[in-house]
Amino acid sequence: MVRVKSRYLLCEVVVSDRSRLLLLDDRAVALAVKSAVARIHGDYGAALCSVGFSVKYLNSVTGIVFLRFPKSCYKILWSALPFITSIETRGEKIECFLNCLNVGGTIRTCQKFLIRYNTQQIHRMLPKCKNEEEKQQVRRAILKCCLTKEKEEFEVESESDEDEEQ
Repeated sequence: MVRVKSRYLLCEVVVSDRSRLLLLDDRAVALAVKSAVARIHGDYGAALCSVGFSVKYLNSVTGIVFLRFPKSCYKILWSALPFITSIETRGEKIECFLNCLNVGGTIRTCQKFLIRYNTQQIHRMLPKCKNEEEKQQVRRAILKCCLTKEKEEFEVESESDEDEEQ
């Protein structure tokens, strides 16, 4: 028995107004990608990518999308992504583009990359904070997304740091 090889594209939906991301759903993203492939590569590309293509994950808050497709056609799909300029959903047209962050063989490798990518973004954001209060707000927002064990460790560290300052 032979395993079917797939590729996963980790993409970020970039929009000018972040509140418009909440309107997205996975069907609309899939339809936009399929239509872009059909427009660029014709019937051959559309048929090749329609067999195993799916949107595995969509976070409408952050705009992160995992696209799954057969290994044989990942270059065709990847080359069509820059031609997506809008996604139509719920009767509205959302002007956006897809920024490809990573291509991986498994969802797990894409998840690991996403964790590293988000960590880098946070480290870029912290120096831009104007005062200590903004830094604390960013840290609290990070803690809300972390596991409870890590959160407890950070709270213990921050309490000991506060005790040393007093």
